[in-house]
Amino acid sequence: MNIQSGKVSRPKLIALDGGTGYHKATFDDPTIAKHIDDVIYIRDFCDEDLINAAGLIIPCRTPPEVVVPHADRILGFLRRGGMVVAMGDTGQDQWLPDVSLTPVETNFWWWLEPGADLGLEITDTTHDMFAELGKADVSWHLHGLFDVPNGAKSLVDYRDGRSVLYEDTRNYKGHLIVTSLDPMYHHGAYFMPATTRFLYGFIPWIRRTLDEKANFS
Repeated sequence: MNIQSGKVSRPKLIALDGGTGYHKATFDDPTIAKHIDDVIYIRDFCDEDLINAAGLIIPCRTPPEVVVPHADRILGFLRRGGMVVAMGDTGQDQWLPDVSLTPVETNFWWWLEPGADLGLEITDTTHDMFAELGKADVSWHLHGLFDVPNGAKSLVDYRDGRSVLYEDTRNYKGHLIVTSLDPMYHHGAYFMPATTRFLYGFIPWIRRTLDEKANFS
């Protein structure tokens, strides 16, 4: 727990802002904003921002070239016990170790085909991330697939066995979430309802996870 002005505060969750309109729209959304304690422009991100922090979100479609300069800072935070949420289209394999990412051709119109199925499956429906999320909420399109590192666990698989979302709680002191999903882009651009449903379940889950780890109530 953090102690500020004599009061007990909840674990601090930071989100980086890549400087785009869809990031601003996402982090200004009251349903999302209430779970996040600080939004920091990524080019201003520094070590002091992580003091007393418990979680860090790197939002989807943040260009890798602006994340890479912070690689040591992010990894150090994860190794010290922080929660790092590495969203899609950020080139995670360029700034996190042991990430194996294969870009795939994106089919934007698969849902127009009769009986269409994007081919994603939740691997563990009892996982608390999916208390308010189902298959339809993680299915809009694909940008990349991951080979899951030893010790990590895929939470959403593609039909070929590779992952689009996995967590690693064993290889670091902290908690790592890696995904190729890009909900903030679509939510912040005001299209694809599945992405809004995903964020409205996913961001509260991040908050609950941080609070439970700190036994905060």
